[in-house]
Order: sequence, then structure tokens, then C-alpha cells
Amino acid sequence: MVLLENDSFLTELTRLFQKCRTSGSVAITLKKYDGRTKPVPKKGHPESFEPADNKCLIRASDGKKKISTVVSTKEVIKFQMAYSNLLRAHIDGLKKKDKKSKSKKTKATQ
Repeated sequence: MVLLENDSFLTELTRLFQKCRTSGSVAITLKKYDGRTKPVPKKGHPESFEPADNKCLIRASDGKKKISTVVSTKEVIKFQMAYSNLLRAHIDGLKKKDKKSKSKKTKATQ
């Protein structure tokens, strides 16, 4: 997995979306990141790690290529605005629900 800067992550994410436009999908995950690179020690061992600030780890994958970035508290607003614009531009490939099949199922169960 490649850890990128925020701006280069957004450009690579755009490339992933364009690559998977006709077929395929992009999976995006977000999670809280405290800066640890090693696992948490077992119980009974003292823990001396104090995170400096809250961060967010964002990962994206198309099944073959994986990219990730860490967004700090100071950069959240700027990154969120750019990320939301990117999603709005590339989220048009979603399939619409078929309302007819849903209504038939509810009538059949009654």
C-alpha cells in the first residue's frame, strides 16, 4: 500500500475512478488513526504511547492498486471539500433500485 500526500492521493483517486468507470469498483475506507505503526501491547504491559492529535486514515483500492493517506486535524476542512467535490463528480455510476421488483416482493409476502 502506498502512503501518499493529500493532494497526490486525490489525483490518484481520480485516476482510479476513471479507470473503473466502465467496469469495476473502488472501495474506500476511513478510520481513526493515532499514529501507531506497531500493535497495541498485551494487558499487563505498561502503555506509554500518547497520540499528539487525532488523524484520519483513508484507504482506496480497486482490487489491484491500493493507495492511502493520513489527514491531520489541521487539514480536514480543505481535504473534505476537495474529497466531496471528487465524489460528486464520479459517483454517477451507481445503479438505481428497481421499484417494480420491490413492490412485487411486498405483495407476495402479504
